[in-house]
Amino acid sequence: MAASIKATRRGVLGLIAGGAASGALAGCAHEEAAPATEGVSVETLRCAEPLFSVSHTDAQREQMMVGMEAWVSRAEALRAMDKPNDLAPATVFDPRLPGARFRPQSDALSGMPTGNAALPGGEADIAFAPVWRQAGWLARGEISSAELTEIYLRRIEAHAPALECFIHVAADRARAEAADRDRERAAGRVRGPLHGIPYALKDIIDVEGLPATWGAEVYRDRTGETTATVARRLEAAGAVLLGKTTAGAIAYGDIWFDGVTRNPFNPEEGSSGSSAGSASAVAAGLCAFAIGTETLGSIVSPSHRCGNAGLRPTFGRVPRTGAMALCWSLDKIGPMTRHVADCATVLRAIAGPDSGDAGSFAHGLEMALSRDLSGMRVGYNADWFEQAAEPDRAALEAARSLGVELVPFEVDERPYQALGLILESEAAAAFEHLTLSGLDERLRWQEPQAWPNTWRRARFASAVDLVNADRLRRQVMIDMAARFEDLDAVIGPNFAGAMLLITNYTGHPQLAFRSGFTEEPTRTIFGAPADEDDQTRHRVPHATSLWAPLFEEGSLLALGHAIEGRLEVADTRPDAFA
Repeated sequence: MAASIKATRRGVLGLIAGGAASGALAGCAHEEAAPATEGVSVETLRCAEPLFSVSHTDAQREQMMVGMEAWVSRAEALRAMDKPNDLAPATVFDPRLPGARFRPQSDALSGMPTGNAALPGGEADIAFAPVWRQAGWLARGEISSAELTEIYLRRIEAHAPALECFIHVAADRARAEAADRDRERAAGRVRGPLHGIPYALKDIIDVEGLPATWGAEVYRDRTGETTATVARRLEAAGAVLLGKTTAGAIAYGDIWFDGVTRNPFNPEEGSSGSSAGSASAVAAGLCAFAIGTETLGSIVSPSHRCGNAGLRPTFGRVPRTGAMALCWSLDKIGPMTRHVADCATVLRAIAGPDSGDAGSFAHGLEMALSRDLSGMRVGYNADWFEQAAEPDRAALEAARSLGVELVPFEVDERPYQALGLILESEAAAAFEHLTLSGLDERLRWQEPQAWPNTWRRARFASAVDLVNADRLRRQVMIDMAARFEDLDAVIGPNFAGAMLLITNYTGHPQLAFRSGFTEEPTRTIFGAPADEDDQTRHRVPHATSLWAPLFEEGSLLALGHAIEGRLEVADTRPDAFA
């Protein structure tokens, strides 16, 4: 596919009712129909047909009415059934095609950067340092976890209100955990490279006893009753939880019940997709790293906006047990850091199967960041880069300078936007109680593209079309398996060629990393200028993406780490928070 396609959530939510259907239904409103008290009538069926682009005869409609009352009764009974958010569908998505073979991998992380740089005197210099460097200072006793935690707590107190990026700061808990990590270190027990490192957790991931609001007014007083697997694994690795970062309501966008999460490089604009608080906090140096989630862009989009490194792992690589379910066949959890190498450290701590998530898999995780990249086969599409920003072209040239073999890459022509029916329908099912009860009106964002409207619209989706969208998904999985067969990675602008949309549905991993800076107006969540008349420009980060075959995060991280080193832009801080 030659054209560059922006595949943000706006592009996939708006797929069902078109203008022709609206016009036809408007005509029905003026015709005599059976009274509402009589339920569904032949006229109801006739008026509904344009929604699904079908047409039947009067005789066919009369025949369809047989059993319709039972159909409606079954639907009502199903809706009345209690369906908690953690009740997953029986059908489980598996990105592995039947008969596919994957390279065996050991569970190993090697080639991490090292250094003996002394602890700097400035707190900001310490706070913005990569995790691997902080781990070195902790190991050498140059700083304690308690001291590092206090630095971040002070920065959160000073800066988080302006960025609206924390929903809850667990200061007492963090201090207690940091003290425990210091005592363990003094006793010779070090849990790993994250021992004593403070981090932040997206608010749709539960921790027992901490607020878990899912960013929505409806759940403002909700508290986690259990601790998610990913949080338990980070605790086992020795990481210190600073608190919960803001998430767009029900994992969409940067608008939450009490604010709009801001981009540290331009606080006049939001930080984009729903891992908004995690991206903002990382970019502003308010935590060492953070955890985000992605259904369709919620790690990649805010990483692009705020300029951090964000890794969306292979579907099933990280278990979602204890995290809010939005779309069971699409939800992923991944690390958000300031430097690519740190994504590897965090991923190693959180990856692996869990019995609570039927969609999680056991597969080795082999990551060698210092591997020889010469001869690595990297796909690219020249047309994407002709339309790309300068940092994207700089990333491509950096990859070329590393000795990789650049291989032409094309995306098959498919109706990819139709895949959005899967997300829209699953999300509407997960939160149908809000729609049916009218509680969706309490969500702060009420635009046509926001959840309340798309959930209501999804009630009119065809089950037949949904099944066929799933069949399209299988075809796209087959396509991408063939495209990746002889490649180690693909490089391109984040939203080019529908790759963000495609690979979310196929389950392939994606790494977004800072590749430079551009001059941009203050933007909406979808990237358009917020005010067409405002000519002010802001210097903001820009990210480029890498994609890889299933379970090959090691290739993404090795290549991304090397490109990041060539570009030398990852250390630039937002002026207001430096």
